[in-house]
Amino acid sequence: MVTAAQPLSPATDPARRLPAVRHLGPNWYACVMGTAIVGTAGAALPWQASGLRAVCTAVWALSLALLAVLLVARSLHWRHHRDQARAQLLDPTAAPFYGCLSMALLAVGGGALTVGRDWLGTPAAVALDAVLFTVGTVVGLAAAVAVPYLMAVRHRTAPEQASPVWLLPLVAPMVSAAVGPLLVPHLPAGQPRETLLLACVALFGVSLLATLVTLPLIFGRLLTGGPLPLALTPSLFLVLGPLGQSTTAVGKFADVAPGVVPAPYAGGFEVLAVLYGVPVMGFALLWLCLAVAHVVRARREGMGFSMTWWSFTFPVGTCVTGAEALARHTGLAVYDGLSVVLYAGLVTAWAVAAVHTARGLVSGALLAGPRPAPAAPRSATARTR
Repeated sequence: MVTAAQPLSPATDPARRLPAVRHLGPNWYACVMGTAIVGTAGAALPWQASGLRAVCTAVWALSLALLAVLLVARSLHWRHHRDQARAQLLDPTAAPFYGCLSMALLAVGGGALTVGRDWLGTPAAVALDAVLFTVGTVVGLAAAVAVPYLMAVRHRTAPEQASPVWLLPLVAPMVSAAVGPLLVPHLPAGQPRETLLLACVALFGVSLLATLVTLPLIFGRLLTGGPLPLALTPSLFLVLGPLGQSTTAVGKFADVAPGVVPAPYAGGFEVLAVLYGVPVMGFALLWLCLAVAHVVRARREGMGFSMTWWSFTFPVGTCVTGAEALARHTGLAVYDGLSVVLYAGLVTAWAVAAVHTARGLVSGALLAGPRPAPAAPRSATARTR
């Protein structure tokens, strides 16, 4: 006799254990990245309003709290919903977001030395940054290898599926290159400092060359395949990430190189900061205008809020820090003004994304699973004999 199958209990059904985290993907780390960059970029603006640094420190502390909450939530996700976590790794649209974990760790770590030391003290800030930088760099390098490998051997992608999301695991080493120099002055003089600085330069090369071979695929798809889907259109801002972050990185190299590497190389870093940063920032502004035009079009077509709106934050923030670096090394007021204008846009984008995210969390819409596709209508064709 065949008995009816018994429904699974919450203890045996993965979908019913902690359902709030079942669909919590790695893309949520973008909230941490976007929040941390608001604090660190604001602290380095050329014109400091009264109380701005305290506000930036508070925003960084918020990013630290968000990182802690997400690390716990994602750990629960992996423990109770491994089927979903594995599905995300094998999904070519979700796997690249694993690079966001690395960048979240690095962004918060860099902020600890930039503004967090005001509240933590320098020794604690150095210790926190050292841990987050080390873990974030290891995770970032792993993602930079693992995600392209999965895309090559497990995922099935076509050229028309190329999107800026592919850049996420490749940008993570560039974030390491940009925040690593902050730790150089806190190492013993001599080889430890030089080793870390040149390791950051190597990370710069890893990310830059990987971006240079990937970006043409994205640009080509955009020109020949038409606009991206509405929900994916904000991801065009992700291209700003490697551009702004690399400009920031070469500026940081020049900041710490004197006394760390021999004089000819220290001078070379100063030259690189300008000769590399100026043209790359120019291309970043060109891409920013292109991305804004696409977003305006998509908004008119009915683009609603999604987590991709966080693409408006961290990549723009890297352009702010890049402009700040160029202002330091060129002495041109135009870069001071550019950093302030971009920062105003960053704060606006962060506020909009944060409000919509909070609403989505309260309503539960952002943590809900994908809606099932509507059932196909029954055929009206009569059966004949």
